[in-house]
Amino acid sequence: MSPSAKRFFTKEEQDEIMKAILNAEMDTSGEIRVHIESTLKGDVLDRAAFIFKKLKMDRTELRNGVLFYLAIKSRKFAIIGDVGINKEVPENFWDDIKEKMAEYFKQNKFTEGLVYGITETGKHLKKHFPYHLDDINELPDDISFGK
Repeated sequence: MSPSAKRFFTKEEQDEIMKAILNAEMDTSGEIRVHIESTLKGDVLDRAAFIFKKLKMDRTELRNGVLFYLAIKSRKFAIIGDVGINKEVPENFWDDIKEKMAEYFKQNKFTEGLVYGITETGKHLKKHFPYHLDDINELPDDISFGK
């Protein structure tokens, strides 16, 4: 039986993912979250969009939140960027990151795949949403878990 969402990553792996979020957000006003669930019924993008709203990621001042959503037992994932980001990044931006993450995931390198995606997202957010001294961290940096 596969581990539940909360036990899928070790404490050390979770720390590595949260460190990647913190490092990415040091250079940008963008907000990055990771949400992990065990299973998914239905469409992955629909579920990710639902979680995006549930986590109030659509309420950032510049609409510059990004969600990395994983359904581990279902072997599905999605990346959702808010409207502020999607206006700025190239059309295939999320697809390129998702393809590279999928390569890591196929090798069971889930931590590495997430860290890559978060790091690349942070680099691009920095271009369009640079960090300012008065920036406020609008969303938590911890990993959220579903069922």
